[in-house]
Amino acid sequence: MGERLDRSAGIAEPGTTQISATGGRASGPSHPVRAINRVFHGRRRLGAGSLLGAPLGWMMFVYVGSLLLLVVSALYRLDPKTQKPTHDLTTDNLVAAFKFWDPDVWPAVWVFFRTAAVAMLVTAICFVIALPVAFFVAKVAPRWIRRGLIVAMLMPLWAGYLVKGYAWRAMVSPAGGRFAAAGQGEGGFLESVFGWSPGFGRTAIVVALVYLWLPFMVLPIYAGLDRLPPSLLDAASDLGAKPFRTFRSVILPMLLPSVAAGSIFTFSLTLGDYIVPQIVNNGQERFMFGTIINATLGAPNQPLAAAYTLWPLVIIILYLVAMKRAGAFDNL
Repeated sequence: MGERLDRSAGIAEPGTTQISATGGRASGPSHPVRAINRVFHGRRRLGAGSLLGAPLGWMMFVYVGSLLLLVVSALYRLDPKTQKPTHDLTTDNLVAAFKFWDPDVWPAVWVFFRTAAVAMLVTAICFVIALPVAFFVAKVAPRWIRRGLIVAMLMPLWAGYLVKGYAWRAMVSPAGGRFAAAGQGEGGFLESVFGWSPGFGRTAIVVALVYLWLPFMVLPIYAGLDRLPPSLLDAASDLGAKPFRTFRSVILPMLLPSVAAGSIFTFSLTLGDYIVPQIVNNGQERFMFGTIINATLGAPNQPLAAAYTLWPLVIIILYLVAMKRAGAFDNL
């Protein structure tokens, strides 16, 4: 009887692990996934690098690599006889593009700074519109309807970029344009319905760009207001602060990083936009620097054209440095 018990105790059923009498640890082969988990356990940098290494590498190759190629292409010397770039490198093109004291460069420099002013104007308008909308969604609207409002604000992003551009072209078309509504008078939607339209030009550019990039300002401000404790607003009210004083002394200082984060999107997207200003401007004037790029890229002196395209890059870098000081990167 005892011999049979000893023999049965030494037999292990299939699929079970035996416990060592000395170490108390499981013996036998482990699952491959568990082995991989043990490799990454406690090594956060290794795990993050293996997960994000390929996407970040591709982004660096595409974006940073293209910028480096742009800088390098601006350093080539142009052959005066063949009007083609040579293998000789020079900084004459960069000096010629950034020599803003030269009267020959003033028209292009003026276009660049005017484009930056338009980007600032679009950013300011987006802030004025986004702040009350985000405050209503975050603090006033019932909690059960907030998600629906956020989805409604994001719905314009679902439509195609060119579709929205040509839709605004049809809306702002002046009387006698090609988008005249049949049976409702001449002109586009605004002209036919309201009897007024800004027409093609600068106002149409600003309105269309505000419509395109407004959600990118609303979402960071909404996130900042959602994180704002309601107790601060109650405390300000108990201390006798009026709504404007509460906004200026309590809400705005805590919301400034979120506003800066949203302005990065609106400013950079407006500064780099080329297609929509061309669509709603109808080629009437060289208002945005995209028209300068379009004209210079087809010119014989392509290295000089590449040097001119570095102007918006410099403006974006300066703007990012300013927004970093405002804490914008903490809310991206």
